[in-house]
Amino acid sequence: MSRKRKPAYLLHKATGQARVRIGGKDRYLGAYGSPESKARYEEIVTEWLLRHTDRPKSQLTVDELALLYLEHARSYYVKNGKQTSEVYNVRLALRPLVKLFGQTRISDFGPKKLTAVRDAMIAQGCVRTSINRQVERIKRMFGWGVASELVHPDIDMALRRVPGLRLGRSAARESEPVKPAPEAFVNAVRSFVSRQVWAMIELQMLTAARPGEVRLMRGCNLQMTGHVWEYQPESHKTEHHNRDRLIFLGPRAQAIVREFLKPDLQAYLFSPADAKAELQARRRENRKTPMTPSQRARQPMRKPQRKPGDCYTVYSYRQAVVKACEKADIPPWHPNQLRHNAATELRREFGIEAARTVLGHASAVTSKIYAEMDMGKARDIIARVG
Repeated sequence: MSRKRKPAYLLHKATGQARVRIGGKDRYLGAYGSPESKARYEEIVTEWLLRHTDRPKSQLTVDELALLYLEHARSYYVKNGKQTSEVYNVRLALRPLVKLFGQTRISDFGPKKLTAVRDAMIAQGCVRTSINRQVERIKRMFGWGVASELVHPDIDMALRRVPGLRLGRSAARESEPVKPAPEAFVNAVRSFVSRQVWAMIELQMLTAARPGEVRLMRGCNLQMTGHVWEYQPESHKTEHHNRDRLIFLGPRAQAIVREFLKPDLQAYLFSPADAKAELQARRRENRKTPMTPSQRARQPMRKPQRKPGDCYTVYSYRQAVVKACEKADIPPWHPNQLRHNAATELRREFGIEAARTVLGHASAVTSKIYAEMDMGKARDIIARVG
């Protein structure tokens, strides 16, 4: 049977849009080179491929398997009705695979070729732990292919014999451990972030919440009775493992939250739209020259291209902190480090088991990764016994 060629991702020069030609007609995808247009391209091509893949399974290529697996990933990795970041991670893992062996038949793919893909990741400068995770995603794709009766089980078994890269035994570079953000650097950004972002920063320091948890705080998720309040995020990192996540808020955290409580219990407490409105109000108050009649008569755009959301994303929260670091002329740090700050303090004051419980970890080993060693106590012990 004849093989259908994969339609190309093209540029429509007149409009600057991306397009793909299928069935003699152009399908426009959005701004050329944008992530949205590329995602739309993959969806359309995958749908087309599913309709036209009529060749024997033994002739399917790695490229075609990758497209089918991405279609599966988009429907499988979903949380609260939205695709998770794992879809992006899968796409990222498959790029070097498709680039090197996209036209290779699945039946001809084996451990040596997978090792070549891994070597390409090393050459790109990827860190060892990230390479191991990406290779596991590739293996997972072939495992899914076996379950879908697209891949022979022997291929999956052979690929699983490829070991992960070990510390000090490969050319891959090692990642730097994530450390707590210096307190002076945290305080330095206060004047350069919105009231909402600073509140999230403080809450992370006080509660050890993840950035993705603190950004989603709503009145309906708060239990505000008793001396200690309870916050149960609507979504969290380990919910797909059927683990509950409960974050406790003491008096200092409660005082921060009270400032942002809203009559609508479904509304997010920390909203970029609120931050923008407050910024515009401050600018009007600080304005030294009177507004012209045309400025007063100007109406806001009905459909602005960029409209602030109801809540921060993990990315927008991080970007707000990074930009504030630039304005404060300090080395950049990111919100994930604040969890390490809280973990270190908890471990120092109350021990590793208490830190594990507050952080929501299933294992104390994970808590050790977040908590910096308290070398001060070690010095005190040696001063006494040594």
